Amino acid sequence: MLGVFHKSVAAGPVELSAPGSVDDDRRKSGAQILQSFTSAIPQAASVQLDGLSAMAYSHEKQALLKPRAFAVLDDIFCIFVGVLENLPALRQLYGLTKNVCEETLVIEMYKALRDRAPYPAHQVVKDLSGQFAFVLFDNATKTLLVANDDKGKVPFFWGIAADESLAFSDNADLLRNGCGKSFAPFPAGCFFTTGGGLRSFEHPLNALKPVPRVDSQGQMCGSTFKVDESRKDQPRSLPRVGSDASWGAAC
Repeated sequence: MLGVFHKSVAAGPVELSAPGSVDDDRRKSGAQILQSFTSAIPQAASVQLDGLSAMAYSHEKQALLKPRAFAVLDDIFCIFVGVLENLPALRQLYGLTKNVCEETLVIEMYKALRDRAPYPAHQVVKDLSGQFAFVLFDNATKTLLVANDDKGKVPFFWGIAADESLAFSDNADLLRNGCGKSFAPFPAGCFFTTGGGLRSFEHPLNALKPVPRVDSQGQMCGSTFKVDESRKDQPRSLPRVGSDASWGAAC
């Protein structure tokens, strides 16, 4: 799976860019990374989002317990990898029918949060139990929501392309070849939103700190992130109905 989002939609943390990456001519633009994905997998499905961003996925070589799925509802797009162990309970919680699957549930969860629920974003993401990673994009509000399960059971990565687009994928080689050294594993137990940046849903009161990475050749790569137990960060609630504030900014 692949999600590529223009810098006007979502800006990744500066620590994700490797030192000297501006001069790395091996890096590709977001459009070139998408082309690499679709060229390597002819049967892959892809969709352009407002001409600046894109999402793509394929069932090729997917693990039995980590299937990939794609859904679109009310101009909200979601790619989901994995399974939710508590899917029946979540259907009941959100008042959904028994035929609603993981990717549709995530969209409905997001809509409930955006439109009426005053809950902190970390609380609802934490309610998801299982092995999963997902990328959700609200095309109407240009809002991005990305998350990985608390144990990182689904391999999931992110990186910054040559044009500063932010890319997400479960394929490490795709981002390594497209983003050069400006890529890293997406931190387990965390979520990323437009405006809100990277947060931990396991430890919502703590800030995150970058941890520099070095490759086998001793060269600096994009940083990973972990919870900083010495720094606190106050979580904010999502906007209620009628609020003009951005959903992502309240995360």
